[in-house]
Amino acid sequence: MPKTVVAIRHLMFEDVGCFAPVLESSGYELRYADAGIDALSEPMIEQADVLIVLGGPIGAYQEREYPFLAEELALLHKRLERDLPTLGICLGAQLMARALGAEVRPGPRSEIGFAPLTLTDAGARSPLAAFVDAPVLHWHGDVFGLPRGTTRLASTEACTNQAFSRGPNILGSQFHPEGAGDAFERWLIGHAAQLVAEGEDVPSLRQHHAALAPQLRANAENFLRTWLAGLAG
Repeated sequence: MPKTVVAIRHLMFEDVGCFAPVLESSGYELRYADAGIDALSEPMIEQADVLIVLGGPIGAYQEREYPFLAEELALLHKRLERDLPTLGICLGAQLMARALGAEVRPGPRSEIGFAPLTLTDAGARSPLAAFVDAPVLHWHGDVFGLPRGTTRLASTEACTNQAFSRGPNILGSQFHPEGAGDAFERWLIGHAAQLVAEGEDVPSLRQHHAALAPQLRANAENFLRTWLAGLAG
């Protein structure tokens, strides 16, 4: 019987991207749950072998505007309390940080584009070693504090806490390793208003992605494969 991975999706075009082939080859059956539409308290989600919480343009602190966040935070609290394998990306990592008691707030400036990480010693020994000296996709405006009991894995100049872990099963990533898939153009379309507001050069982002895509994809697949292989039962 295949293992199950549920991905909580906040935008239709921000899916698991280039993670999909690794999940399939690792024996996982992928299912999506759409935040704000699907009930996140379903046993299928709470008991999934792996939960991936994806990104989105809202703040992890906006329960008044988006009440479903309270349900999502409750789900994460339960899973993290039980140390069930959970991977958070961007908004997903911010929600994990909140569920672990850390603050999430607007950062000093947005990070959008491709740039390398600075790995900590722990990060260099973690699945994030796949990204050493390599660019990754950044696309966020909020930042999170380092949750108590977790280990910082990576930073950038604009964002001290780019990634954290708690043991082998819990990992949060501010950057977007999954965004190296073939659907990057959907990001440029879907986030058009933000890109204009931030003064980003869309043709430049497109060109950088095209040039970096093979390396981005290979590194992301290596990262996920290593993380899945190291999960503790």
